[in-house]
Amino acid sequence: QVQLVESGGGLVQTGGSLRLSCTASRSINSINAIHWYRQAPGKERELVARSTNGGTIYYADFVRGRFTISRDNAKNTVYLQMNSLKSEDTAVYYCNADYLGRQSWGQGTQVTVSS
Repeated sequence: QVQLVESGGGLVQTGGSLRLSCTASRSINSINAIHWYRQAPGKERELVARSTNGGTIYYADFVRGRFTISRDNAKNTVYLQMNSLKSEDTAVYYCNADYLGRQSWGQGTQVTVSS
């Protein structure tokens, strides 16, 4: 099992930026993939971005070109840099780890984009 702690959420105006952090309890090099998901009120949880320990990166179409996922292996942390934020990006953002076939989730961090 992997424990995940997210941070960095908050309130930002349309067009602004935030950087979310997801710190894992073990080396992220040992984790197959780390994902960022989000869930807006009344909507299903959706995949935002993925970073694998093999170097593969994936972005959902609705964030491609605006969000960047990156890793700091020394800190066991994966970041989600979010630029050009829109009101529709408002959601709780969750970090997820796929480790040895098991899924672990963080507690989530709220991102609110106001116009």
